[in-house]
Amino acid sequence: MTLLWIRRDLRCFDNPALMHAVKQGCRHAVYISTPVMWEKHHESSIKLDLIRRHLMAMANELSQYGIALFHLRGSDFAAQTEQLQLFCKEKQLKQVFANSEPEIDERVRDQSLLNSSLNITFFDSDVIAERGRVLNQSGEMFKVFTPFKNAWLKHVRLTGAKALGRPSGDGVPPEQQAWAETINLSVIEKLNHNGFTVAGSPETSSMKWPMADQVMQEVVVEFLNQKVCSYAQKRDIPGIKGTSGLSPYLAIGAMSGRTLYSQLIQAYPQLCNDTAHPAFSWLNELIWRDFYKHLLFHFPSLSKGQCFQRRYEHTRWPGSEEHFQAWSTAKTGYPIIDAAMRQLLSTGWMHNRLRMLVASFLTKHLLIDWRRGEQFFMEHLIDGDLSANNGGWQWAASTGCDAQPYFRVFNPLLQSKKFDPDGNFIRKYLPELADIPSKFIHFPHEYLAEQGRAGNYWPALVEHKAARLKAISFYKAQ
Repeated sequence: MTLLWIRRDLRCFDNPALMHAVKQGCRHAVYISTPVMWEKHHESSIKLDLIRRHLMAMANELSQYGIALFHLRGSDFAAQTEQLQLFCKEKQLKQVFANSEPEIDERVRDQSLLNSSLNITFFDSDVIAERGRVLNQSGEMFKVFTPFKNAWLKHVRLTGAKALGRPSGDGVPPEQQAWAETINLSVIEKLNHNGFTVAGSPETSSMKWPMADQVMQEVVVEFLNQKVCSYAQKRDIPGIKGTSGLSPYLAIGAMSGRTLYSQLIQAYPQLCNDTAHPAFSWLNELIWRDFYKHLLFHFPSLSKGQCFQRRYEHTRWPGSEEHFQAWSTAKTGYPIIDAAMRQLLSTGWMHNRLRMLVASFLTKHLLIDWRRGEQFFMEHLIDGDLSANNGGWQWAASTGCDAQPYFRVFNPLLQSKKFDPDGNFIRKYLPELADIPSKFIHFPHEYLAEQGRAGNYWPALVEHKAARLKAISFYKAQ
């Protein structure tokens, strides 16, 4: 008798743990909520709601395989492990299948289970190239992206990275399906009325985000057919829908990177050999995603909030609490930064170019510890993912692996003029600036003062040139 342990893999397509479980005649699955760990890991309410909805959908799908889903609750990972062992003992289950999770707390938990009497097997399911297989000539993980990318491309050309598809439900007795459906409908009903929450955080609906199956059938198909070749030109413009918008589904495991890679290669078979092809820009993003996940596997200290470049580990960041509060409430006085933060606070998502800008602004202009921004993002993002979030913040702060050099300080005014030239994005999220002429909207203080409306928008926290020189001096001293 086998058990499927559902974790960050809320899908039936390209799910190796599910595939092996079905082949072994699995009839039981568990999902074990851990609200204490959600709080510790700063999971956002909107992301937890997206998980809840996809868990309901998966419960429904599991019925066709005759698998009944049981929703258990364990406050933390220790309680989760105990719940799993008790469930296996009660149901007389001898084999457990689960997909791996690379973060340090999760790996410690899983190692303890491997050392227990429980017979458990883990599979890689959240990367395209298996961890530990893309290494340099010394057998070590790459510390620069481009050599990793080249080795990654060589690896997938040689081994392939085909998605597994869905398991076959043929041969499952109707009475088994009916039994599973009865239990799963009960789980769905309870999940529908009881949200996943973090202590002190209100429930936040994710209903504006469609379910992953609909996204795969509609959004992904449209993106690959019509948008992927213009992705490189449009991905940096926040005022248009130039990105794929798939990150929330990847973050919770409702779709896999391997599935997206397989569909991309099916549409553009030459892509791994033709890096100049317009569609390669999006494949490059998928490789970056793998890069950060491989880094987290090889360097567990990243899960502990440590700087990849150790010389910055004991840096004393001089930024003020007042400036952090202004940044986190979208009151920096730089419209593109404030609009980006408004987007995050109101939608649970932020355009990737803007993530770089606001991270650079917090760490370079305000000299505030990147860890505070990293945590704030996780607490609000629907697509919060430790590896990508940590990688992005350390890149912006110049403390990470293959990060931007410390002397590169984004000029928010130039970035605003380049990527939101008419101020359309700014006006959408800062309606108080809606009537400002495009010529002045990127930094409207002088214009507002001349109009006698200086109180309509808060003053800039810092002056760019002075903040840039201060940041360079600060980093040089470390």
